[in-house]
Amino acid sequence: MPYNTDAPPSRTRKSAVCIVSGGLDSICTAAHLKEEGYTIYMLTFVYGQRARHEVQAAKQFARILKTNDHRIIDIAFMKEIYGRTNALTDTTQNLPEHFDYSIVVPLRNAVFITIATAWAMSIGAQLVAYGAHIGDKQYPDCRPTFIKSITKTLNLAEADGIRLGLRRKITVWSPAVNGIDKSELLSKGYRILGDKIFDTWSCYSDGVKDKGKNRMHCGKCESCINRKIAISKVSIEDKTSYAN
Repeated sequence: MPYNTDAPPSRTRKSAVCIVSGGLDSICTAAHLKEEGYTIYMLTFVYGQRARHEVQAAKQFARILKTNDHRIIDIAFMKEIYGRTNALTDTTQNLPEHFDYSIVVPLRNAVFITIATAWAMSIGAQLVAYGAHIGDKQYPDCRPTFIKSITKTLNLAEADGIRLGLRRKITVWSPAVNGIDKSELLSKGYRILGDKIFDTWSCYSDGVKDKGKNRMHCGKCESCINRKIAISKVSIEDKTSYAN
């Protein structure tokens, strides 16, 4: 099937490998595909990120969404490889309140998607999904042009297996392909999950604990601010706990 950036994933594709961090965008994407009738295989990466709590959130939503399988892949060695290139793995850097290139982790989605595709081809899934939306256009590996290119490249890497019928051709998909922004994606997720959506973890840090030892979002990093804005736009009460 030719790649069509205007078309949603086909309902005939029953299985999807969803790359899920535990954040708002990826959880809403997985919930949306679950509602569309996909069997969900969830994949979460430990790549040396500050926000380790997001992995716990991913585990929680794997249970809520009744995923067929949830794999947590430890590639924490990437932190050493990344060095000081970005603030999400380098704790010596300050987390910005607004976008700057320090929060772009080199080739992060390309690495994640490649591993996810290897799993998809191993289990016969045809869709690999992640939570990039149109508001993520400042990230090169979130743009539809990148998605189209990596879909072609990964299928070429298994061209003979696909031709012989040993592998299934995959499509990489994200909400950005369909022109969906963060607030629209949130609306889809909230309709499915309700207030559980506030258990997602968006903060770039591992959060701040209150006196009762409950973990709160920092409330001031770029990702926390984007979360606040998206929730405000859909006019629902924000029940996220923020330190600021």
